Amino acid sequence: MSDEVGTPEAEAEPETIDESPSLYERWQAIQGDEKTVAAITILGVALAPFLLVTLPEMLGFPRSYSWYHSLVTLTLIWGIFALGYDLILGFTGLLSFGHAMFWGVAAYSAGIFSANVTGSPIAMVLVGTLMAVLLAWLIGWISLRRGGIYFAILTLAFGQMIYYIFLSPLGNITGGENGFNGVEVGKLLGMVELGGAVPFVPPMFVDSWMYVFVGAAMVAAVVVGYRILNSPYGIVLRAIRENEQRAEFVGLDVWRYKLMSFILSGAFAGVAGSLYVIQRSYVPIENTLYWTVSGDIVVITVLGGVGSLFGPVFGAGLYMYVANIVSGIPVIGDFWHMILGIVFIGIIVLMPNGIWGRVDWVRDRVADALGGDN
Repeated sequence: MSDEVGTPEAEAEPETIDESPSLYERWQAIQGDEKTVAAITILGVALAPFLLVTLPEMLGFPRSYSWYHSLVTLTLIWGIFALGYDLILGFTGLLSFGHAMFWGVAAYSAGIFSANVTGSPIAMVLVGTLMAVLLAWLIGWISLRRGGIYFAILTLAFGQMIYYIFLSPLGNITGGENGFNGVEVGKLLGMVELGGAVPFVPPMFVDSWMYVFVGAAMVAAVVVGYRILNSPYGIVLRAIRENEQRAEFVGLDVWRYKLMSFILSGAFAGVAGSLYVIQRSYVPIENTLYWTVSGDIVVITVLGGVGSLFGPVFGAGLYMYVANIVSGIPVIGDFWHMILGIVFIGIIVLMPNGIWGRVDWVRDRVADALGGDN
């Protein structure tokens, strides 16, 4: 009898586990990547003039109903403004009715600086943004000591106060009701005329260096906004929006976070206001500091989708089209405010989360199709 222990003829092979990510996981990873967001923004900025201006003309769309290049640029500028406003409205839960003061003070600061110091576009943006940030720090430090409707009314009051200061007491500097006409915009980096054509790039995509300058600012704004909102700081802002009292209970300095959110929003408004005066080479007081501008930015943000990154940009596009194209159509143009109101009501009823809310719905359906519901 043999003492050897019998062995299986063949050992069972270990099971192999497929650790490769599913289509759904890949889809989620791509969506949440900062590089993807930056790439989508760059692509959108590059294609916008072709899709909104050139393509409708090629399809025979009436020119009087079509976009034009400077309107696309203006839309990006307002998109930056709205993106910053959404930081406090959509992600922090603060309703400001005086945000025009940051946009307007930045515009005046950049314009006056260009007339007395230098017309460098980059320097104008830096100066305008700095003044907006300082003003936001001061106004926020005072206004954020009250919440809710009291905060909204305080910001409105400060905005109107600054409007009348720029209109009369400082009228000899600001130009009063005529606006500031002495803007002197110089060359970009001392070499490039903003109104000049971009070499090697078809005009159907980019018509001037001004669009490149504003487009670069838009991409930077989206990337900075995305980084803020996806950082621990952004999580705190969402917590404050959801339940401010609970955020205080866990030891967070809610007032300090709200103030910083307000300042950051003011910085975005400062960049946009500076770009606005660079594009127009003029500072109109009614379109920069008047209280209706604050109302416009609220409407734009809600149209696009409160609490979304790209939504305010789409809201700006819709608003700019109605205000600048529809308003010029014979017969109905005089009623463009009413038309905008109807559009606003329609979107609120049919798309409660704004334009971008519908985009999110499509993305959810794609995720379900890829297996996200499993």
